[in-house]
Amino acid sequence: MNSSSLPRMRPYTDGDLPRLVETFAGWIAEAGSCGYDHVGEVPHRIYENLRGKPIAELVQLWELGDEIVGLAVNLRFGAAFDVFCAPALRGGGAELAMLRTAYQTTARTMTADRTAEPYVLTDVFDCDSTRIQLLNGLGFTRFRTWDDVTVRDLTDPVAEPAPPDGFVLRTARPGDADQLAAARNSAFEADWTGQLYRSAVMTRPGYAAEWEIVAEAPDGRIAAFAVCWLDGRNRVGHFEPVGTHRDFHRRGLARAVMLAGMHRMRAAGMATATVNHNADNLPAARLYTSLGFRREHQTYGFRRPRP
Repeated sequence: MNSSSLPRMRPYTDGDLPRLVETFAGWIAEAGSCGYDHVGEVPHRIYENLRGKPIAELVQLWELGDEIVGLAVNLRFGAAFDVFCAPALRGGGAELAMLRTAYQTTARTMTADRTAEPYVLTDVFDCDSTRIQLLNGLGFTRFRTWDDVTVRDLTDPVAEPAPPDGFVLRTARPGDADQLAAARNSAFEADWTGQLYRSAVMTRPGYAAEWEIVAEAPDGRIAAFAVCWLDGRNRVGHFEPVGTHRDFHRRGLARAVMLAGMHRMRAAGMATATVNHNADNLPAARLYTSLGFRREHQTYGFRRPRP
């Protein structure tokens, strides 16, 4: 890669995802996960986080020749952006330009709603001093600790899942869209419809119903769910999202679907599993710790006032 060349920016399309995920895995293999997270976060953030929004306007790619060297996902949660940059370009003018463009894109798309968040937000791994320095230079300041990034060795023993009597663990099916939407709405106070979950997630590239593990209640409702993502190159499995319908809390269902997912990850050749959670979410922290996950990193929230 010629790091002195100027990358060309263009809109993302669905057809880019396979090559983008392969590229992302290569960046992690070269530089480690600090600053990149897991390849499963790419489709999750593009499709699930941007549900109902114009993806072509909010997701940007940068290329040098035929090689992808940068990705920005804008307007996550209505105010935040992510930028990922090829290791060879980290810390230089190309990464700085990507960050500036993502800030401007997110700020511009926020302006229609004057009641929106007064800041543009992004998050940074605690170990990513390069990104922190660039953000400080662009006028961003740290304002919170955001996520705990946790890891589990899958070569260690994994208990067998034991759902309560009458509950069934299985993989998702295309006809589950309405129930999956209802479970997410209850778990996360979200605004899914079955039609939106089907069109924004289940029929989009990257999603595989056989890697969404659900706990079905005796009445047929989906009580808990966990989506599993695989990085075969780096042999890392990832959970995102994990949730339980509020009518079924404290029955061990999130634990059961995650144990089932870890067994499937290990059978698929994964050596490690990861899951992230809000650092303030103590119930999630207790669950993941009980399953053998340990905190490896934290992410910090940075913000800059929008124009």
